[in-house]
Amino acid sequence: MFTASKRLKIGLIGLGKIAVDQHIPSIRANPALELVAGCSPSSRVDGLAGYNTMEEMLAAHPEIDAIAICTPPQIRHAIAKKVIAAGKHTFLEKPPAATLGEAEAIAALAKAKGVSLLASWHSRFAPAVEAVRQWIAERDISSVKIVWKENVRQWHPGQKWIFEAGGMGVFDPGINSLSILTAILADAVIVKKADLHIPVNCEAPIQVEMDMTTENGLPIRAEYDFLQTGIQTWSIYIESAKGEKLALHLGGTELEINGHVKIKEKEAEYSGLYAHFLSLVNAGKSDADFAPLRIVADAMLLGKRIAAPEYIE
Repeated sequence: MFTASKRLKIGLIGLGKIAVDQHIPSIRANPALELVAGCSPSSRVDGLAGYNTMEEMLAAHPEIDAIAICTPPQIRHAIAKKVIAAGKHTFLEKPPAATLGEAEAIAALAKAKGVSLLASWHSRFAPAVEAVRQWIAERDISSVKIVWKENVRQWHPGQKWIFEAGGMGVFDPGINSLSILTAILADAVIVKKADLHIPVNCEAPIQVEMDMTTENGLPIRAEYDFLQTGIQTWSIYIESAKGEKLALHLGGTELEINGHVKIKEKEAEYSGLYAHFLSLVNAGKSDADFAPLRIVADAMLLGKRIAAPEYIE
């Protein structure tokens, strides 16, 4: 059993780009954490004990307290069941699962087993997000617009799963904006209309235009594009009833209010996520908010499907 007096020993399932770029350096930078091993049927990381399966990893390292699951979402539910059954605290990379039903099932299993679960939304830990939440809380807001546009060929090279069923397409990065949206707004967000542009050779959208509202009638517009060239855009624009204008840029690292930069910091989201995960384990609690995934599910449920040109990487 893990006690707060020792380092939390962590194993990784999935050793792809997100694990290498974010999870591994963030775990190693935290003195309260210890990265023990990782498993993947096809990848290895220099300096990290590697195994083909979770079973092999846990057999060799039964001391592991927690596991971060960094696989594509389509297989995450089945893996999470095994991790929780083994009694390990569980860190789910975003999105937490391929469907809302799977995510809720994972949460129920973790609660029944008594392990901590984190459905991680890394963008909520961007440096300017909390300041935006406070700004909104003090004002009447008249509109919100999300513009989230990036080049899939640059950021997701070779990741064919992202356009397969359950891969979410442009919602894979777009859900980051929805995680911020649901963190900064006090009211529930409801999807009203969505245009889903799906390449004829894919099963998930490459572009989306979506209209939403809160229970109190606040209009929210979101525009997502996976074919953006040139400047990459991860921004949220908010206007108050008095005409004040706020802009959150670069995924939450830069904040402008009425054209003046108020916050501009480097991204360090995963460091915050792992500190949060450790606090959950120490307190015997979980953080399993699925609101961003529910918005994507609703968009896919009522969205109009529009045939887009074939996508070729």
